[in-house]
This record gives sequence, structure tokens and C-alpha cells, in this order.
Amino acid sequence: MALIDVCVVYILRTHAGVDEVLLGYKRTGMGLGRVVGIGGKLEAGESPEQAAVREVHEETGLRLSASDLQAVGVLDYHFPARDEYSQRSHVFVCRRFAGGPVETDEIVPAWFSIDEVPYERMWDDASRWLPTVLRGGHIHASAYTFGDDLATVVAEEPPVGV
Repeated sequence: MALIDVCVVYILRTHAGVDEVLLGYKRTGMGLGRVVGIGGKLEAGESPEQAAVREVHEETGLRLSASDLQAVGVLDYHFPARDEYSQRSHVFVCRRFAGGPVETDEIVPAWFSIDEVPYERMWDDASRWLPTVLRGGHIHASAYTFGDDLATVVAEEPPVGV
């Protein structure tokens, strides 16, 4: 089965001398109850950057410019027990945005110190690669296979941090 293209954006800021990332408590759909990056599926004809700008606005109310997105990698996720979950995630960071995050039907946004990201409440793969991204690195050649519980990584092609 072909992978569904999705995007995720880690919005970064420095607030009161602390480096922070905007994450969201997922209220609906895949990832319900988890803390996640902001993003979603690409629509027909959209580039990953266009989808990232749209998804961030829809989920948080923040406005971004595609030119401010920094592509930091691509991750493949395989869910053999539920193929329709399998996806290719285009990962971005962004340091420029307009507005303040607002709660939506899908996400309750919250700022976290990058030293206190709640990895235990995120997808199982996040702790393996997200610290590299949040500290300015990139990820390459990464693939994760989730088990029958749809939550636990059972195989991985480890990311190469740059």
C-alpha cells in the first residue's frame, strides 16, 4: 500500500530566555489523547509546505509563511496491522509566525521547554529523533514500524542526525 503524505511542524520560540516548542494535545482521530506536533494530511495538489501552512492555521490559528519553514527530514511510518495508518511525514521547523495559538476542535496547543518535552505522552518514535530536530539537526533515512497495538515501535531504520 502506498504511504499517505502528511506534514508536521515544530514551531519554536525563545520565551523568557527558554527555548520552547509548540505541541498539541490531540482531541480527535489518529493520535487521540497524545501530545503531537502540529500537522496533518496533504490535500490533492498541495505541496508539503502548503499543507504545513494550512494545517498550522487550521489547528492553532497561527499564520506562517511557507518561506519560513525549514525542512528537516522525512519519516516513514508503517502500520502492518492497519495499512491505512501508514504514512510519509514531511518534518519542518519554523521560528517565525503571526498570532497566538488558540484551542481548536482538533488540538489544544501548549508551549513546552525543549528540555521538558513530554516524550512519554507522544508517539513511541518521537524520543528517538525529535531531540535532534529541536536542537537544530536534520533526520534522514528514517522508517518506523509499529506493532499490532498501533502504539509501539517494533522495528526501525534509525535516523541519521546531522
